[in-house]
Amino acid sequence: MRTRVPRVPHRLTGYHGKVILRSRTVALGAISLAVLTACSSPEAVQPVQLKPLVLKEQVSNTVKTSSGYAVNWAGVLTNGNPWHFGEHVVATVIGRDAKGTEVVRMDQPLDAVPPGGTLPFAGQALATGRPAKVTIEYRPATWRPAARIASAFRTFPVSGVQTMRQKDGSYLITGYVANPYTRPASSLVVNALLRDASGKLIGGGHAFVDDVEAGSPPRFILTVEGLPNGARAARTEVVARTWGSTGKPYDDLALGGARPVHTVAPRTEPFEIDRGRAALPGEAVKQ
Repeated sequence: MRTRVPRVPHRLTGYHGKVILRSRTVALGAISLAVLTACSSPEAVQPVQLKPLVLKEQVSNTVKTSSGYAVNWAGVLTNGNPWHFGEHVVATVIGRDAKGTEVVRMDQPLDAVPPGGTLPFAGQALATGRPAKVTIEYRPATWRPAARIASAFRTFPVSGVQTMRQKDGSYLITGYVANPYTRPASSLVVNALLRDASGKLIGGGHAFVDDVEAGSPPRFILTVEGLPNGARAARTEVVARTWGSTGKPYDDLALGGARPVHTVAPRTEPFEIDRGRAALPGEAVKQ
């Protein structure tokens, strides 16, 4: 007679592997809890550390005018962050006389500084007295991720620049600015920086151009005034950028795409022999 052996559950598998399923569920729950705990800890999530804007150079000049004293300034800000716009930047220009009394104060909102790029700027204000010292302070930028990579933000080509010194010591600067994008640029600001023979920044000015369409570059005209007596400009740097304290106009242009470099079909007949291609074995080559 066959003796029936009672079925004893294995301490690992149990009936139909139920213990293993529970063990796996418990293990997965513990792992998920550990991951959530690690991600929620301050050490696990670290914000991106963005570099502050750097003032590369600046200059200010004061000249006597018929209505008082004119304070002129120019500078260059750099953005070392390749993925973010520096927005809502404000330059505060403060001038004090020999007694320390404030004779001029002006807040100048600056245009957005593009990712990994620079921002030349210039301005002018009228002082109630002659400033003995002029300082320029900057409000820290707010940061916004760019919609495209830095290389997608093409520069606006500037051509035909002419710099003409006037009798009163000011400089008249003219030229043309083009739009490399498929969409029209509603408003651009053109900044001109003047440098002497040693390369030192001596002054600057700006002008605006509107509705810049691709293929029809408009002309810009601007004047740089308030240079020190005897100052001579040996080199002119002209840069055009989108106007506004945010980078949205630049983003919109970059998202629309750039125009192709070559838009005109060649007019010459094709070469009878392709001189840039190596002949295949056994192929007859015309001389």
